[in-house]
Formats: sequence, structure tokens, C-alpha cells
Amino acid sequence: MSTFCSMDPGGCLQLCLTEVANNLRNPVLMLHSADHTHRMFIAEQVGFVWVYLRDGSRLERPFLDVSGEVMTTPWLGDERGFLGMAFHPQYRHNGRFFIYYSIQVNSQVEKVRISEMKVSAYDMNVADPYSERVILEIEEPAANHNGGQLLFGLDGYLYIFTGDGGKAGDPFGKYGNAQNKSALLGKVLRIDVDGSDPDGRPYRIPPDNPFVSDPGARPEVFAYGVRNMWRCSVDRGDPVSRHGRGRIFCGDVGQNRYEEVDIIEKGGNYGWRAKEGFECYDLKLCQNSSLNDILPIFAYSHHVGKSVTGGFVYRGCESPNLNGLYIFGDFMSGRIMALEEEKTTGMWKERPVCMGDTKTCSFPGLINHYHKFIISFAEDEAGELYFLATAYPSSSSPFGTVFKFMDPSRRAPPGKCKQKPLPVKVKAKKIPFVPRERKSTGFTFTFTCFLSPPLVRSCSAFNGLHTRRNKHRRTLAFHNITPFKTLAFHNVSLS
Repeated sequence: MSTFCSMDPGGCLQLCLTEVANNLRNPVLMLHSADHTHRMFIAEQVGFVWVYLRDGSRLERPFLDVSGEVMTTPWLGDERGFLGMAFHPQYRHNGRFFIYYSIQVNSQVEKVRISEMKVSAYDMNVADPYSERVILEIEEPAANHNGGQLLFGLDGYLYIFTGDGGKAGDPFGKYGNAQNKSALLGKVLRIDVDGSDPDGRPYRIPPDNPFVSDPGARPEVFAYGVRNMWRCSVDRGDPVSRHGRGRIFCGDVGQNRYEEVDIIEKGGNYGWRAKEGFECYDLKLCQNSSLNDILPIFAYSHHVGKSVTGGFVYRGCESPNLNGLYIFGDFMSGRIMALEEEKTTGMWKERPVCMGDTKTCSFPGLINHYHKFIISFAEDEAGELYFLATAYPSSSSPFGTVFKFMDPSRRAPPGKCKQKPLPVKVKAKKIPFVPRERKSTGFTFTFTCFLSPPLVRSCSAFNGLHTRRNKHRRTLAFHNITPFKTLAFHNVSLS
């Protein structure tokens, strides 16, 4: 477990956490169904989706089990599996939702599959297992960079975020998949799932998609030049002015040097593999005058983290000081970050964020530590913000935990954020929530060793004194270590 806290209370926005779910196997997403029940649905990489009720309990029977279809392994860091899910905007009335997962055909060809499913007619907390209708399948030439985000925009269309096909440097074809508009990989796709078209596709092409008139492009393409966008979100907009409403934010995982955050625009080219972050990656493509790429709103180097996890713009009620901040993190370093928009210029700058110290987070139920590997962020029906993390990133490892953000410096007035959820008819047994995390009695020093492709042994150490200058963080390299071991030591300091 990593404990990130600030020794400079005036230099960063101190946050506390509450634990809301645990014992999950690589939880890849959490989302609500926007049906006023305020249920949360948490998906595990292995292919289970669980229902969590407003009282914190989990239903014993899963909402969805496609584990028999999902392609995944217990290998550390395997990116394949159940990756995405989105409820139809009219889910309350039509019961439709969509899923994105990895499959293997005839034990050889690997693909990602996007399907439509429906909720059971007899139980609002269970999907109909026989309702699956395949919408789209895309062949994957490698095991990594599978994308996985599904979301509905305010326009009612389904957005699908695919990876570039994997390996390294997008080596497919002359320009790679991402710059090739005739390929579906390395793209943001947009489709209309409320009908089929004359060509036999189980969806329609929105008439204003940017490349419908381009014979060299797939009409589904909405934006291109992306490497592997991992977690995107739609901004609800400022609760008063509605500023920012409908913007789609994404974290795009980098190659060797930079991670980036983008705002998706229609027809936009996000640069990969010509660029990585703000810098050139493929010099020849980068110097092409026709590139006309859209730059990230923010990028950071691999000294900070090596795998961005996109987040959300906070638009909740409980923590007013967070309003308008885009909060996201890094999977590898475990760092939580925030961006703040300068509304007059449209530019974004980093706002330092840290975990409050033990005194700051002393209120009952609050903690100031979390597991290192940040897999995903989430937003509940009221707009409050969460993140999903694990101590050991394997699809079979039950160390996944969900944490909720809380700003201890300013809370909404009592009663202002009260919700009136619709009743949920529960037929399955309820499993009460039992927190596992405990308040820190001292600093926590986490020592993680892992073996990752291409068989590079590495260890990283965090002693809980993660300051803006990063002066207490050390990265160590060893040889002949047993891989995949995590050890926690308390009250240890580094000189």
C-alpha cells in the first residue's frame, strides 16, 4: 500500500478518502445506470459485474457474468479482459447496455467485441444472459493496447475508444493503425445504436461523422491518432453556468517518454505515432505539414508516471472546492493529479493534490492511504468522485478496492446534497460492506518488485513522504529477485 501525503499543507490541496468496496479482482470500471436508483455497478477484469446498493452492500448474485467468454489471464499486467461498459441514456425505460471485452476465436485469433445486452425482465439487478447481440468485432494483432472505453455523449451516440493494436511504436502498415483512417484501431469511433443501416451493420452511422464522405476512411471514425486511451469521461458541466458540459476527456497512455490528457474533438488527429505528448516520436511523420494534430491539454514525463489513468471533472456537491478540477492518476506510480482550467484562455495547469496527514483525515471513516496501482476513476449518480486501485494488478488477485474522494477543508452545508433515490427491488442476498483499510499510525513504506515485459526486473519504493519535490522517493534496481512480491514496512524512512 502506498501512502502519499504532503509535508507542506499550504502547497497542495489535501484530500482524504473513504473506502467503499473491496475484495475485487482487478476492478476495471465502476459506473451508475442514471436511473435514479443510485446503484453502482463494478466490473472485474475477469468478466463479472456486481451491483452495489446505496447502503454500501453488494448483491450476492452478479449483475453480469461473461467470464466464460472473456479472454484474460492471471499474468501480471495483462491488458485483455472485460474492459468497458456503458448504459444506454434511456436505460431506465429500455434496459439496454453495452459491453466491451477481449475474446479469442478458435484458440488463435484475438479480437475485441462490443455487444448490446438487456436487463432481465424479472430482476432489475440481473442482466438477461441470452440477450447479447454483437455490435462490432475488431481483430487485435497483439495482446496489449486493447482500448476498452465505452460511453454515450450528450448527442446520444455511443463512443468507442480502441487501442492502436499493440506491440510498440504502432508498427502496423506504412503509417501505423492510428494514422490510418481506414483502420478501426487507434481511434475514437462514434455510432448510432438506435437502429441498423441498409448495409447490414447492426448500427447506423451518424450523418455528421467527420469522414462519411471520405472513401479512404471508415465512416465510424470520429477522431484518430490515439495510442491507447485508458479511461475517458463526459463533463457534466458547471452546475450553475453549465460551462464545459459535454466535453470528453481522455488519458492516452504513452510509449517511452510522455503520458497525455486530451479533450476529444470531432475529426481530430491526436498525433500518435507522429507525436508522443508534445514531442515528436516518428520524426518523418512529425514533420509532415499535413499532420495538423490537436495537442494535449496536459502531458507529463515518465519521471512522474508511466501509464496515465484518465479521470473526471468533479461536478459533485459534497466538496465544493473541487468543482471544475479534472482529477486523474497514473497506474504505475500511483500518483493522483489534478488539472485546473483557466477559463479566459482555455489553458489547463496542474493543481498540486496530496493526501492529508493523519490529523487532517482524523474524522471517523476517513483514511489517507490507498493501493498503488490506480486502474480507473468513477463518478456516482450525484457526481461524487471515486477511484479503483489494487495492490497487485492481476485479474485473479482479490486486492482491488474502491475509494471515494473527500475534501476535508470545505464541505457542503448539511442537507444540501441529500438525494432521494428510487427504491430498488432486491431479490438476491445482500452482503454488507466491511472495511479493510485502517487509519495509518505512521508512514507506510511499500516495496514492490515485479517482472514485466520485456523481462525487466525492477523495484520501486515509496515511504509516504511524497512531496512536490519528490525528494523522498527512491527507485531501486536489483538482480535475481523473485518476481511479483509486495512487502509493506511501517515507520521506515529513507535518508
